[in-house]
Amino acid sequence: MPSPLDTRLLTVLGARVAPQFQKAFGFETLGDLLGHYPRRYAVRGDLTPLDALRIGDSVAVVAEVRSIQSRQMRQRHGELFEVIITDGTGNLQLTFFNRKSVFGLKPGMRAIFAGKVGVYRNTRQLTHPVYEAFPDDLDADSEEARAWAEAPMPIYAATSALDGTKIRGVIQQQLDALPALEDPVPAEVRAQRGLLEFREALRLIHRPRVDSDWREAQSTLRFHEALILQASLLRQRAIYRARAATPRLPGKASAEFAERLPFELTDDQVFVGGEIERDLASGIPMNRLVQGEVGSGKTLVALTAMLAVADSGGQSAFLAPTEVLAGQHLRSIVATLGPDLAARMRPTLITGQLPVADRRRALLAAASGGASIVVGTHALLGEQVQFADLGLVVVDEQHRFGVDQREALRLKGESPHVLVLTATPIPRTVAMTVFGDLDVSTITQLPKGRSPIASHVVGLAEHPGWIARVWERLAEELDKGHQGFVVCPAIDAKTLEEADPDGAEPVEEGAPPPSAVLSVVEELRRHPLLRERRIEVLHGRMSADEKDATMRAFAAGDIHVLVATTVIEVGVDVPNASTMVVLDADRFGIAQLHQLRGRIGRGSAPGLCLFVTHAEPVSLARERVDAVAATLDGFELAQADLELRREGDVLGESQSGGRSSLKLLRVSRDGKLIEDARAVAEGILAGDPGLRLHDALREAIERRLDETERAFLGKS
Repeated sequence: MPSPLDTRLLTVLGARVAPQFQKAFGFETLGDLLGHYPRRYAVRGDLTPLDALRIGDSVAVVAEVRSIQSRQMRQRHGELFEVIITDGTGNLQLTFFNRKSVFGLKPGMRAIFAGKVGVYRNTRQLTHPVYEAFPDDLDADSEEARAWAEAPMPIYAATSALDGTKIRGVIQQQLDALPALEDPVPAEVRAQRGLLEFREALRLIHRPRVDSDWREAQSTLRFHEALILQASLLRQRAIYRARAATPRLPGKASAEFAERLPFELTDDQVFVGGEIERDLASGIPMNRLVQGEVGSGKTLVALTAMLAVADSGGQSAFLAPTEVLAGQHLRSIVATLGPDLAARMRPTLITGQLPVADRRRALLAAASGGASIVVGTHALLGEQVQFADLGLVVVDEQHRFGVDQREALRLKGESPHVLVLTATPIPRTVAMTVFGDLDVSTITQLPKGRSPIASHVVGLAEHPGWIARVWERLAEELDKGHQGFVVCPAIDAKTLEEADPDGAEPVEEGAPPPSAVLSVVEELRRHPLLRERRIEVLHGRMSADEKDATMRAFAAGDIHVLVATTVIEVGVDVPNASTMVVLDADRFGIAQLHQLRGRIGRGSAPGLCLFVTHAEPVSLARERVDAVAATLDGFELAQADLELRREGDVLGESQSGGRSSLKLLRVSRDGKLIEDARAVAEGILAGDPGLRLHDALREAIERRLDETERAFLGKS
C-alpha cells in the first residue's frame, strides 16, 4: 500500500500552489514538503516589549498592525511596503519588498512577528520578518492565547517568490490532514532508543509547543535519516558483493616489478597492498577506497594491483580527473614499469583531445586487449571505448567524480574490481557515510626521502610590503637550481577557474579582484630578479597538447616558474620544484590548499610554501589559511574542513561538498549516531537482506533516492 508521503503535491495542494513549491525547492510529493524542516525557531519565551528592542537582536513580538503603506523603490524595480505595528508600549516598522509578503496583513490584526532588529534612518525595523496571525477563535487575552504566543515559531528556508509565512501555513494545513504513517524504524529499536513515532516526530518538528518538542523530534528524525542512509549503502554494498568476479592472482609481471623496485615500500603500502591482493583473489568484486596523504604512494599500490590483473589476462582502466594528470600518470607508469614491462603492458592514453589517428590506435589497443593498462579522463566513459577483458577500474581523486561515473566505467566489464584513490583525507564518519558502500584502507606513512615543507602565511593586510620578499624568496630558490609554482585563482580578469566555492570563504564586496595567471606572468617576467628566467603558464583554457608540452618542459627543467591555476592541484610530480606561492590563498578551500602544497617537497630539497592573502587577521578566511600553514597533517585539516562545509550528496552524482542531501544529519557532529545506525542497519539486513519484513524501511529508502540513485542500486 503506497505511503501517504508518496502522494503527489499536485493532488494535495492543487494546480496553483504545488508548482510554486516545485519551482522553489523541487518538491514533488507530500514527503518532500513535510521533509522541509524548519532551519531555526524563533524563541518567544517572555515576549519582548517593542520599546525594549535592541539593534541586532533576533526577536519575536506580539503586536497589532496599525498601518500599511507602499511606495516605489528608487534603486530597484518594484514596491516597498512599510508596516507599522504596536504593542501599546511602542511602535516598530516592518519592511517588505513585494506585495506577496504582506498579503493577509490588515490594520487591526494581531500577530506574532519574528526577525532581526535593524535600523534605517534612525528607525528600528524588522526587514522581511516572518509572521503568524492569531487564530480568529482565540481570545487574545486568554491563557490559551498566551501559550500559543509563547510556543517556538518555526522559521523555514524561503525564496523571494515563496516566503516563510506561506510555507508554514501550507505545512500546518497538511499536518492537520496527515493520516497514520508506517514507521521505518522497527518498534524494538524505537523503544530501545526512546524515539518518537514517525508521525509524532513530524508533527512536533513543525508544530512544537515548547523547545523540548522540536529537539526531541529532531533527535528522532536525525536517527531516521542515519538509518535510512546506512541501510541504503549496506544494501548497495551487498548487491555489489553478490556478483561473481574473476579472481586475479599475481604472476610473472608482478614478481618482476617487485624485484626491480629501487626502494622499499612503507609498512602501510605493504599492508594495504595485501588487502587489495586478497580482494582480487577472492572471486568477489573488490570495491575499496584507498585514502592517503599527498605523496604517500597510493598510485604505486594501484599499479601493483594492475599488474596482478594483467598477469591473469585482464586489463585495467585508470580514470584521472584532468588531461594534465592523465598524461602524467601515463608517463609515471611507463617510467616505473621500466622499458621491458612497459613494452609488455602497453600503457595507453585515451583523452578527449587526442588527435584522430592516435585516438583510433588507442581505442583499438583497448578493445583488442593489446593494452593491459589504459589511462584516461572522462573520455574513457564514452561508448566508443571498449575493453576485451576489463578486470580492474581505478578511479583517481574520487572527489572529482561521482557514483554514476564510476559505475559507467565498471559496466564496461564483467563485474570488474574497483579501486578508488583519494589524497583528500577523509574523517572516519565521512568515509562511513559518503563511501559507506566501500571498504576503506588508509596510508598515512610517507616514503623515506620526502623532504619537509615549511609553510608561511604572508598577510598583506597588515604587511603590504611583504609581497616584495615573496618574489625575493622565489628567486633565491631558483638560484639554487630549483623550480617553483605560482598559483592564482583566476586565468584572467573575467575567468575564475577551479577555485573551491564550497571550501573557501565567500569573498566580500569591494575586495580586490583575484590574482590572474595572465597578468601575474607578465608582472613576473618584468621583475628585476626574475626576468632572466623562463616563466610560463598552465591553465584550463589551453589545449591538451599545449598543457602536455608545458608540463613536459617543466618536468625536464626547461621552465623555471610555472604560473598556474589549480590544474596542478593533484598528481603533478616534479621533484625539483621546491617552492610554491599561492596568491589570494583565502579564495581556496582548506583541502585545495593542502593538495596544492603537496606538489612541492617531492625531491631532496626542502619545500617552501607561501600562502599570500589580503584577508584580515581576525577573519574566518584568514583562520582557514592559518590552519593549513600550521600543520602538514591532512587528516587534522580534513576534520577542520568538515566543520566548515557540507558533506556532499552521499548517494547521487555529486560527492564534492556543495548542496547536501542530508537534512538534519551532520557527519562532523553525529559520528556516534551514524555508527549506531550502521550497526542497527547491519542487524536488520543480516536477518532480512531484501527488507521483506521491513516494508516501511524499504519504502523510505526508495523514497529517499532519486531516479539516478535507484538506477544505481538496480544495476548488476
